[in-house]
Amino acid sequence: MNTTTAAPQAAAPPVTAAPAYRRILLKLSGEALMGNDPYGINREVIDRIVAEIADVVRLGVQIAVVIGGGNIFRGVAPGAAGMDRATADYMGMLATLMNALALQDALRRAGVQSRVQSALRIDQVAEPYIRGRALRHLEENKVVIFAAGTGNPFFTTDTAAALRGREMGVDIVLKATKVDGVYTADPRTDSTARRYAELTYDEAIVKNLKVMDATALALCRDQNMLLKVFSIFVPGTLKRVVMGADEGTLVHC
Repeated sequence: MNTTTAAPQAAAPPVTAAPAYRRILLKLSGEALMGNDPYGINREVIDRIVAEIADVVRLGVQIAVVIGGGNIFRGVAPGAAGMDRATADYMGMLATLMNALALQDALRRAGVQSRVQSALRIDQVAEPYIRGRALRHLEENKVVIFAAGTGNPFFTTDTAAALRGREMGVDIVLKATKVDGVYTADPRTDSTARRYAELTYDEAIVKNLKVMDATALALCRDQNMLLKVFSIFVPGTLKRVVMGADEGTLVHC
């Protein structure tokens, strides 16, 4: 009898799925940077968000970011009561620039190249927004951080995210929030609230679900863009969403 045993087979290399999206726009609220602080930037939180962005960059996905300024403007909001709306909005735009610079610095420390482009001209600290240059940065795998919203008062950073997403030709806009999607009611106060797996833009507008402001939703709908709302506070969610996982709420036409 031949008792020779066959050589053990080498284990097959794991199959790595490709990202579901090639280019994304991440909408970060200023409040996302606060953590549990009343206002300002929580260093631990921003470093964790940067680590998630770095993971996605390593997948070869091109990332643009639109960032809000509520974490900073909230601290001065009482003094802005009664202020002219346009002036207050410009102050908010400057707050977004401060957040963008903080995010750029954290990305640099994590070894990720990035560029800040501002819709308001502050050439000493940021590039002016130039669409062709931003596209080139993305193609060079640099994270592009868009600050100062649209550069115009009376428009939110949600609208800026929809606008820049369309200009950059992204595959999807990802809105990072404190909750893991869009719910029928506030899940923090209503135990019967259920999460929508997906919605149409018309449903979101008619039901007034506060996914984004109405101008941003209408722009996304009219330009046939995909939008996903997810929680940035659940570790690893950004990467899972980019890989096509069924997380958060997908909004579509």
